[in-house]
Amino acid sequence: MLEKLRKMNKEKNYLAKVRKILLGSNFKSGIIIKIIIYLLLASIGFVYLYPVLYMLSNSLKSPSDIINPMVNWIPSSLYFGNYNRAFKVLNYFPTLGKSLLVTFIPALLQTAVTSIIGYGFARFNFKFKKALFILVLLTFIIPPQAYLIPRYVMFYNFKLLENPLAIILPSLFGQGLNSAIFILIFYQFFRMIPKSLSEAAEIDGAGPYYIFFRMAIPLSAPAYITSFLFNLVWYWNETYISNLFLGSGYPNLQIGLANFVSQYQQMYESDAVKLNEGIRLSATLLIILPMLIVYFTMQRWFVEGIERTGITGE
Repeated sequence: MLEKLRKMNKEKNYLAKVRKILLGSNFKSGIIIKIIIYLLLASIGFVYLYPVLYMLSNSLKSPSDIINPMVNWIPSSLYFGNYNRAFKVLNYFPTLGKSLLVTFIPALLQTAVTSIIGYGFARFNFKFKKALFILVLLTFIIPPQAYLIPRYVMFYNFKLLENPLAIILPSLFGQGLNSAIFILIFYQFFRMIPKSLSEAAEIDGAGPYYIFFRMAIPLSAPAYITSFLFNLVWYWNETYISNLFLGSGYPNLQIGLANFVSQYQQMYESDAVKLNEGIRLSATLLIILPMLIVYFTMQRWFVEGIERTGITGE
């Protein structure tokens, strides 16, 4: 009997150890859960990385590799002729400068203006505050296509079409791309700052401008970084408004990609190398490249800002 009991205890201990290794002590640290998590992360990473890897692989293929069914992912030799042609068709550096002008300046202005608006709603009480705040929310709820035609007519009357001011001026007045989101972000962030800090500063003789510039802004640095980066990405990826207000009179990289086929055919009409998938993908990667550089250089601040503000991308 004693031997049977010892065997049963050994079996129970062995099963408990196996269960602890596989499932963990709290069902979260076991091998099975870790395998499931890593499989999910690998699957999600594959979904995001596959298009980029596909574009990179095909952009480095020569015309013979593209039509060769035996060449799949790895080119037989690195071929940079696709990038050379895409570079010339896009007129890359001059067009990049124009793209940065209608991306960086509106993102910077909108971040600054929406922070001031959000601070005003969060820290001051004034007449019609709730009504104005509802109007801010309506600008986010109403689709922008509903008021683009009146805005187009207004810019036409002021002769602002095909002019970078058509993109810059709305951001200066807090009516830029998705500005209501950033007003709400700053509103919520400034509300989290204890009022006792500003009250103590007022007792010491600090005015509202001093409190905003010397106290509120340094404490809200994550919100500023996150809002600026999202503004930058959304303005860079916006093609509908750019085509409508800028058109061919002020070409940027996004408009250049939309007109890439016709521009290529005009430049290389008599060339033996016709437009192929590798050249198109090279142009696409050249347009994505600036945002990739911004992300990799500011990744740490970007992630920290998202964690502090709670913002999510589209």
